[in-house]
Amino acid sequence: MRVSNVILLAAAVILMCLALSRVSSRIGVPALMVFIVLGMLFGSDGLFRISFDNYGAAETICSTSLIFIMFYGGFGTSWRKARPVAVKSLLLSSLGVVVTALLTGIFCRLVLRMSWLEGLLIGSVIGSTDAASMFAILRSKHLNLKYNTASLLEMESGSNDPFAYMMTIITLSLMKGEGDGLSMVGQIIGQLLFGMTVGVVVALGCVWLMRRIDMREGGFDTVMVFGVALLAYSGAATLGGNGYLATYIAGLILGNSAIPGKKTLVHFFDGMTGLTQIMIFFLLGLLSFPSRLPQVALPALAIALFLTFVARPAAVLMLMSPFRSPMNQQLLVSWAGLRGASSIVFAIMAVVDPANVGMDIFHMVFFIVLFSIAIQGTLLPFAARKLDMIDDKEDVMRTFSDYSEETPVQFLQLAIGENHPWVNRSLQEIDMLPDVRVALVIRGGRQVSPRGATVLEQDDTVVLSGPSLEGDAWGTLTEIPIMADHEWVNLPLREVSMAQHMSVILVKRDAGAMIPDGDTVLLAGDVLVVNHMDS
Repeated sequence: MRVSNVILLAAAVILMCLALSRVSSRIGVPALMVFIVLGMLFGSDGLFRISFDNYGAAETICSTSLIFIMFYGGFGTSWRKARPVAVKSLLLSSLGVVVTALLTGIFCRLVLRMSWLEGLLIGSVIGSTDAASMFAILRSKHLNLKYNTASLLEMESGSNDPFAYMMTIITLSLMKGEGDGLSMVGQIIGQLLFGMTVGVVVALGCVWLMRRIDMREGGFDTVMVFGVALLAYSGAATLGGNGYLATYIAGLILGNSAIPGKKTLVHFFDGMTGLTQIMIFFLLGLLSFPSRLPQVALPALAIALFLTFVARPAAVLMLMSPFRSPMNQQLLVSWAGLRGASSIVFAIMAVVDPANVGMDIFHMVFFIVLFSIAIQGTLLPFAARKLDMIDDKEDVMRTFSDYSEETPVQFLQLAIGENHPWVNRSLQEIDMLPDVRVALVIRGGRQVSPRGATVLEQDDTVVLSGPSLEGDAWGTLTEIPIMADHEWVNLPLREVSMAQHMSVILVKRDAGAMIPDGDTVLLAGDVLVVNHMDS
């Protein structure tokens, strides 16, 4: 096929996926399911009969795409919101994967009569929940969940792929007769140690560099972070560590650090991960042969049902019950164990690996993923409502970093008290700053259109408008939660010891906000919005 034809096909597929994603959201079907089906229609058994069975090329493309999905999974996770559920999330993403894989492996051995290693391989490949699927469904359906459950699910799905990948690699090594128990333990420790170390070092180095060198001009900050994601993965993999774990940790640290231009990075990776999700799911659909699915349908369906109704719930109940998590939360987390692209990518790794896998693992896993996205993904909003897990006070779309305004105008609210210097004065008598004007006067709950002769009265609220500051040259906003044991709790702001380049510009308290002064006493539960000036 000519290069121009390939480019034309790619453009057509992207536009079709975007158009169909809008349709899918209206009928309640996850967009990722649409991308897979579209790929199947273009594939060897589909309407367009495009022959593609290059598992090696598919593994390279999908594995590389997963790097950015993993990185943005960490980057978009608010540590402030995830911290209360971090322990539960990490247990689910580590021990939860192991328990799920082992139970599924036992089921495959005892019920489906596979070998022990084949059963463990199936369990390892489908042991993790899928970050791309989870992020897409939570955000597209605006699932605002109680008990920080959205943060729990996002953190779990973003961090458990490394453990499923590790178990897959170890199982394939055992199938090839490589290594013993001691070497396997060493490999696990090396994967975790080097993965975490490289992720932390690369992220901290990037933060240090971006705070000292302004890379926003020309968009080089996005290029920098793009390269950091690749460096974290490749650096860890070269040292024998877990590249996906390093990538996730690097994204988590960068996303929760005070770096300039964060809003630009959020929009960049939003678009990039959206494109990679389209590419991965379409490519996996293209790689499949629907005519082979009936041959694996019965065992794959049995595994999918066991995984959904036994293995995943057992792992969740075992790990979350000691924390006395509400039962409706545990049930929803059990149902939200979506399988997706990462499971199919790990299945492709098994196909191209020299290990003698005597089954069509790709199409078995492909069937399980179709079942998971079509059934669990479609019914997840319904399950959340039935389990009374929707909380209108939460906002799954809110990011911790996006404080920049999208409009070129800023608004400021002033309360006119009894001793305010503007009280009983007309607007034309008040000396305003250049380019600042009174946009609105609120009096007794009604709006008053301001004129020069408008006299301000006590208890009025005045809304001022003025040009907003372009870019982040003034600094970077972050949040500091004040817990009951925080060293600043019950102190007036003037007594708080804070670095010279930091200043508190807003205090959020009890669903409200206030502009603080030196006498403002910080209380447990407050959230400080802090400006980090460029040093």
